[in-house]
Amino acid sequence: MLGILINEDEVKEIQYMIKRELDELLFDMNDERIDPLIKTAMEERYQILFSLFQRVAPSKECFQYIRSAKKLKNKHNKRNQSNLQK
Repeated sequence: MLGILINEDEVKEIQYMIKRELDELLFDMNDERIDPLIKTAMEERYQILFSLFQRVAPSKECFQYIRSAKKLKNKHNKRNQSNLQK
């Protein structure tokens, strides 16, 4: 385990940067033109960034970046169906 000491201004900056990246990832994950393989990598990146965001942001702010389980399940099922058709 690693630790870090940061002041309030640095926490706000980290929150801001992570929020912008999460917003961009969520927007791009809804784009049907992006290859499913790329979306899988984006999903992994989203999970990492969201876990970091949870450590520095209040839980109230985290709620807007939680992806619904239904959406994730539907995307996973679509991906499995397309893999079966290949």
